Order: sequence, then C-alpha cells, then structure tokens
Amino acid sequence: MTENVVLLDEHGHGIGTAAKSEVHHATTPLHLAFSCYVFDADDRLLLTQRAASKATFPGLWTNSVCGHPAPGEDIETAVRRRAMDELGLGLADLRLVLPDFRYTATMHGIQENEMCPVLVARPAGEIAPNPDEVGDVRWQPWEQFRSQVLDGTLEVSTWCRLQVAALSGLGPDPASWRTGDAHLLPPAARAA
Repeated sequence: MTENVVLLDEHGHGIGTAAKSEVHHATTPLHLAFSCYVFDADDRLLLTQRAASKATFPGLWTNSVCGHPAPGEDIETAVRRRAMDELGLGLADLRLVLPDFRYTATMHGIQENEMCPVLVARPAGEIAPNPDEVGDVRWQPWEQFRSQVLDGTLEVSTWCRLQVAALSGLGPDPASWRTGDAHLLPPAARAA
C-alpha cells in the first residue's frame, strides 16, 4: 500500500499529494508532517532513535514520534496512528503546542522540507517499538534533555533541535505549556 503525503504551497494550502517513498530527495517539496513529544507523569521525555534502515536521518535520536498525515487525515488521528505503528503505544492528553513550526534539514543528500505542527501527549500503555521504525528508546528528564540538546552535547535530528529551542520558549515545565491556537495550523492541516 502506497503511503502518500500532502504537498503544500508556501502558505500551507494543500496542492496535491505524492508517494512518501518518492517525495524525499535532494530537493524535497514542501509537505505536511507532525512531531509529538510524549512525557510521563514525571515529565520525562520518551526519546526514540530512528532505525538504521530509515531513508531519512537514520540512526539519529529524536523526539517520541514523527510522521505525515495522510490526505484527508486530521493531525491528531495521524499522531495516534504513527505512535501505534512506531511504538505500539496509545496516547492520552494529546494537545497541540507549536501549530506553525516549519523547518528544512539535509542529511546524506536527502532533504526534509516540512510544515510540522508539534504536539505533546502522555503515554497510554506500554511501549513495543517496531524495529523497522525505531532502533532504541529511552526516557530522559526534560530539563536534562533540553540542556544537552541546546548545548550540543546530545546529537539529535535537526527538527528536534529546532523544536526544543522553540519549546523552551514555552517555559521549563512541559505540563504547563499552553495549548497552541489551532487557527495557526497550516490550512491543509485545518481542512482535514
């Protein structure tokens, strides 16, 4: 089954779809994605290491789960689907925190070019990582993780580093981060 992504114009409107397997290359078109940070009751972040077999950014540590909404799929449904696919993990208290995050990044000649809303959640159940997606997992206190990412002592994916910097502006306690304004989502994400 072909997994498609939503292609975007510079204002975040959907302009078509493309196969995920064909969209990531040296000049990747702008498309819709998401990132989610899963925190336990002690505000420890669930980190994941991308599987070494991944086409994009293999082997890097990153946030809990990332992915692309399917055409017509809302962001929350997409996040829950990918958390289950990648980690065998249900999510609770899922909420939007950075609705208008956007980035580009290149590794080994493959570019990411995404409008990528960021959400947070609590785990609902046990983790059962899919080895095709995830090489390893670990829980780390948010403040320790944030400090290590920002001072460069922990190498993470480019999007994770940029997101951690943006999330730091929301305050030191992830549980107190304000919910983002859904009207600031890319229009293609609001239309689903």
